[in-house]
Amino acid sequence: MPWRLLVFIAVFGLFLAFIAFNLDNRCDISFGFTVISDIPVFLTIFSSFVLGLVCTLPFVIRARKIHKALTEKERKPVKEVSGGGQQPDGGSDGVV
Repeated sequence: MPWRLLVFIAVFGLFLAFIAFNLDNRCDISFGFTVISDIPVFLTIFSSFVLGLVCTLPFVIRARKIHKALTEKERKPVKEVSGGGQQPDGGSDGVV
């Protein structure tokens, strides 16, 4: 059974039920200089959610670049050290 498809259908069903229950609920949105009247509640919530996703994109992209740079640094060749063990960059193993 494709469990991802089933989860997607279940989540989509929850969204559909939320929209159906809130079709008559309306609100006003004030931007300070103008007011938009009679906006359905579900549109307000979904647009807030999408705006939050867009605001997190720069953080995700930056974190991905940092992670990629760190993994490239870790791919340095391993040097053989005396004592039979292998240490990256020929450093000590931290044992005193």
